Amino acid sequence: MESNHLADYLKQRIRTVPDWPIAGVNFRDVTTLFNDPEAFRVMIEAFSLDCTRLAVDVIAAIDARGFIIGGALAYQLHKPFALVRKKGKLPYRTVSEDYTLEYGSATIEINEDACAAGQRVLLVDDLIATGGTLLAAAKLFQKIGAEVAGVAAIIDLPELGGSAKLRDAKLPVHALCAFSESE
Repeated sequence: MESNHLADYLKQRIRTVPDWPIAGVNFRDVTTLFNDPEAFRVMIEAFSLDCTRLAVDVIAAIDARGFIIGGALAYQLHKPFALVRKKGKLPYRTVSEDYTLEYGSATIEINEDACAAGQRVLLVDDLIATGGTLLAAAKLFQKIGAEVAGVAAIIDLPELGGSAKLRDAKLPVHALCAFSESE
């Protein structure tokens, strides 16, 4: 499917919840894509093509909606799947990274053996907002010697500046669609 058609197709199927979690925010709910088998298939196929071009060795997904996309993508591509979790959720030895959010700070972790040094990792999440979580995840994989091949997300919210920050950090960004606050 052509990228403009793909973006329109997905945007028509993503639910917007106004004033959630706080007044003035339009929450982009991708669970509607997970509930639509054809939309889910189209989305995973689009990500698969990107992974092939990037020569990715490992799919790494951000807690929690990223797990749904990343798991399906790793299965589709027959690639290892690594989890990026909130602090304290992984039972093995971990590497941690603190980062700031719009409303505070957080810590994410990966297992220290999430991938081998030199492997090319694709970071997957549902959306790119301010970019903090994805930048922190990239740092985690770089700490264990991996190369972050790129970032993939269903939605980019470019007005929040996250995709620009990721590109400034020399990370290729692939979002299937973008929303402005006025949409």
